[in-house]
Amino acid sequence: MKTILISRPDAIGDVVLTLPMCGWLKHLLPDCRLIFLGSTYTAPVIACCEHVDDFINADTLLALPYQEQESFLRAKSIDIVIHVLPHKAIAKLAYSAGIPLRVGTRNRWFHWRTCNKLVALSRKNSDLHESQLNLQLLKGIGINSFPAFEEVHRYTGFASIAPLPAWAQELLDQRQPGKLNIILHPKSRGSAREWSLQHYGELARLLHRQGHQVFVTGTAKEGDLIRNWLQEHADFVQDMTGRFELSEFISFTGAADGIVAASTGALHLVAVAGGHALGIYVPMRPLHPGRWAPIGEHADFLVKPIACQDCRKRPESCHCIAEISPAMAMSKINGWHGQ
Repeated sequence: MKTILISRPDAIGDVVLTLPMCGWLKHLLPDCRLIFLGSTYTAPVIACCEHVDDFINADTLLALPYQEQESFLRAKSIDIVIHVLPHKAIAKLAYSAGIPLRVGTRNRWFHWRTCNKLVALSRKNSDLHESQLNLQLLKGIGINSFPAFEEVHRYTGFASIAPLPAWAQELLDQRQPGKLNIILHPKSRGSAREWSLQHYGELARLLHRQGHQVFVTGTAKEGDLIRNWLQEHADFVQDMTGRFELSEFISFTGAADGIVAASTGALHLVAVAGGHALGIYVPMRPLHPGRWAPIGEHADFLVKPIACQDCRKRPESCHCIAEISPAMAMSKINGWHGQ
């Protein structure tokens, strides 16, 4: 049995789109032991993946004296490390800890010194989706066949979701018969171009008019940023910003019917949990949906397929994302009934 370490101490969306790598490895090597090296912040996300056998907290590990870091990794008896996120300190540690096979990309100079298997992989110029790019790194251990993109979401293994707190379930249960619980997640912590609050407000009114329950989620800090907007729309939305720990947020988004958001972690969580996930995107590389679309049976997105130079020059007033109307989003949501 091989022990394989997947290293990606990164943000939520990045981690979610790495989970299919874990599922594909378990599909091909069912007896392997998978360890995921992630951050404190994303630990609850990784805990939901049924394919991961063990978790290493990169923040805790790298805070130890260096010799203790080495000893810790050696004690795990790791055979292979795959550096999905290039990280100089972790690459050096894996090398000094004597992990036999160390896989990284060719375009990071420190991988030439610390890895003994280099994969030619350029994310910037590729037409592949992020989940597919992650799978390409498995070529470093001799795996050269991969699922079709339409099948990738089936390997996330996002099944170990904690029960929803009773108080949150009570809120969801208040919806009218035949209506939906829909989450609007306006902010993205700077990870994506965002739809305007004006558009989110108009969509909230349209949803409320049809009798759906609308919840606005985000961190406490994000809630403060949109406080005035939340107060102006208090008749149409329920403010849930800052009310969840991440594990609770995962449970809440998994229990709701769907979400509308930019290309952010919340969107990807709902998609892999099997909910309706409608992403709002710009066509600009590398932010376009070809690279970062949500993956899931009910994942979808809206994008204006135009060459919009405002994406780069004036992101705060980009025409291509402004032209995605609330009515267009409403049309997508109307198709969620019965699915």
